Amino acid sequence: MKVKFLFIVAISIVFFCFFSFSKTNNTNKSNLWGNTIQQRFQLPQGYVREEESKGSFAFFLRNIPLKPLGSDVLYFDGTIKSNRNVYEAVVDLPIGKQDLHQCADAVMRLRADYFYSQKQYDKIHFNFTNGFRVDFSKWVEGYRIAIKGNKTSWVKTSKPSDSYQTYWKYLETVFMYAGTASLEKELKSINALDIKIGDVFIKGGFPGHAVIVVDVAVNPKNNQKIMLLAQSYMPAQEIQILKNPNNSSLSPWYAVDFGTSLKTPEWTFSSSQLKRF
Repeated sequence: MKVKFLFIVAISIVFFCFFSFSKTNNTNKSNLWGNTIQQRFQLPQGYVREEESKGSFAFFLRNIPLKPLGSDVLYFDGTIKSNRNVYEAVVDLPIGKQDLHQCADAVMRLRADYFYSQKQYDKIHFNFTNGFRVDFSKWVEGYRIAIKGNKTSWVKTSKPSDSYQTYWKYLETVFMYAGTASLEKELKSINALDIKIGDVFIKGGFPGHAVIVVDVAVNPKNNQKIMLLAQSYMPAQEIQILKNPNNSSLSPWYAVDFGTSLKTPEWTFSSSQLKRF
């Protein structure tokens, strides 16, 4: 009986500690059971999420699926990203088996995934670094890219298809020939105080970097905004929700009023590098 009593006491302590931690986490950081961005990440006191229409890109990003709490970011080859101080959560989306799904690719992929889910194929298009525009609607018709020297053109080599496999082949082709340098040119600059979900901090170059705003909240009393940021990186890796290295009490949220430079765990952007599709 004594052993049984001690066992019950021990189990009770474990549950008490677990649920105490869960309650604290729900209040300040995250909901242990949430499996989307909106469900997982609770808001600091005084902030609210503005309602987004169900068919919007903002709603889509807020509802990106997340891996269970504590999951590791995996590289394309299945190995683990060693630095856990970079991210708070991992997006539960496949990234392929090639070293292609990097920073700008993840941004383009999320934008394309949204339109693909809506079957708005005509809105899925990106430019290669050489300026050649690649429309998914043309890819669906069976056309593919032919590259000879500096010349890029369409050739019809396949049967029409809008399957996910066809879509992913399109994306990997875009990943191969586009990047931060080309994507930066496609986006328009905006003021950080006008930030919206889906906006992108981007520095074009070789290398460059890009992170995407996946959630925004506002304090109605003073109109101050906060945001969540997501990225992929090099080598190709799963999309991750970034920690805030500047403010551990606010992390993973970032203040939108960050001044002239925004420091993220693996890159620093200037306020002038915020852009929009």
